[in-house]
Amino acid sequence: MLRLAIQQTQPNPLDVALECHAGEVLALVGASGAGKSSVLRSIAGLHRPQQGYIKCKSTVWFDSEQKVSLSPQQRRVGMVFQSYALFPHLTVAENIQLAIGGDASPATRCEQLLEQVHLSGLEQRYHHQLSGGQQQRVAIARALARDPEVLLLDEPFSAVDKVTRRKLYMELNSLRRDLDMPIILVTHDLDEAAMLADSLCVIHHGKTLQQGEPEAVLHRPDNSSVAKRVDVRNLLTGQLIQHNDDLVLQWHQHKITVTETAGFVAGQTVFWTLSPAKILLHQRLRPSKGEQENPLTGTIEDLVTLRGITTVVLTIEDTQQTQLQMDLPEHVATRNKLKMGEVITVSVLSEAIHLMAE
Repeated sequence: MLRLAIQQTQPNPLDVALECHAGEVLALVGASGAGKSSVLRSIAGLHRPQQGYIKCKSTVWFDSEQKVSLSPQQRRVGMVFQSYALFPHLTVAENIQLAIGGDASPATRCEQLLEQVHLSGLEQRYHHQLSGGQQQRVAIARALARDPEVLLLDEPFSAVDKVTRRKLYMELNSLRRDLDMPIILVTHDLDEAAMLADSLCVIHHGKTLQQGEPEAVLHRPDNSSVAKRVDVRNLLTGQLIQHNDDLVLQWHQHKITVTETAGFVAGQTVFWTLSPAKILLHQRLRPSKGEQENPLTGTIEDLVTLRGITTVVLTIEDTQQTQLQMDLPEHVATRNKLKMGEVITVSVLSEAIHLMAE
C-alpha cells in the first residue's frame, strides 16, 4: 500500500492525503493546475513537500518530522510521462534496457517486458517508427523495467486518438491484474477515471476534497464543491420540511420525497443531486400513479444523442425556469417521439436523490 499526507504553502499550496492498495488503480482528478502532477512528483522524489509523510509498504520514503527524504534513485517508482519521454536516438530495446537494473540479463528482461505489453518483435524500431499507442507501451515497459513498487501514470492517454485510447484502456486493465502494486493515474477525463479506477481522489487548488469509489464520488459527493469538480449535471438547492412524519424536499413549488435523510433536519437548506439516468420518462398513455413517483412536468428545450444515449434538457414547470437533464436510451426517445418544445412528465426517483449540507 502507498499512503501519503503532504502539505506545503510554497510555491503552490498542497494539502493532500490519499492511499492506494496494491493491485488497485487510484485516479487523481481535478482541473489543470489543481496539483495532481505535484503529487506524482512528490511520490517519485522529484519534489519535496514542506511537511508530511510518504510511505510505501513498510518503507518510509519521506517524513518531514523524522527528516527522512529518499532520493528518486532510492525509491522504486515507475513513471510514465504524458509525452512518454522516449530517447529518439535509441531503439525500443535500448530505451528499455537503460532502466533495467539488478542482476537480470538486459536482453532477456527486455524480451519479457515487451511480451508483457504486446510489443514482441519491435525491439529494433525507433521512436519515429512507432504509433502513439506503441510509444506508450514502450514507456510502460521502461517504467516496469525498474521492478517498481508503485506505478505512476501522468495523463498517459492524452496523446493518442480515441480508437487507440480505448484499446489501451483494455490493455491497462489487463496488465494491472499482473501487477501487484499501487497504480496512480492522473487524468482530467472523468469517464476515463470511472472506467479504469478502483478509487477516485478529487483535488482542487492543491487540496484533497474526497477519495472513494467512483460510484460514490461521482453520484454521492460529500459536498457541492466536489459535485462541481466532478461535473454533476443536476446540482440544485432546496429546503427540507416536515410533512406528516417524514422529511421531504421543498423544491420551489414541488414537494419531493427523499429516501435518505439521516443527519438532516427540518428547515435546513440543502444542495441535492440526481443522476440523469435516474429520471424516468412517463409513457404518453400511462399517467403518473401518485405522489410517491415525484412527478414533474417540463418542456423539452434540447435533445442530444451520442452513442445510443439521448440527453433531454427539460425546463420544469413552477421552478422559475430551472432545468434538469435526463438520459434515456435512444430507442426510448425514438419510440416516444420526443421533440423540442413538447411537454412531458417524468418521475424523480426518491432513492436516487443525494442530499448535501453544503
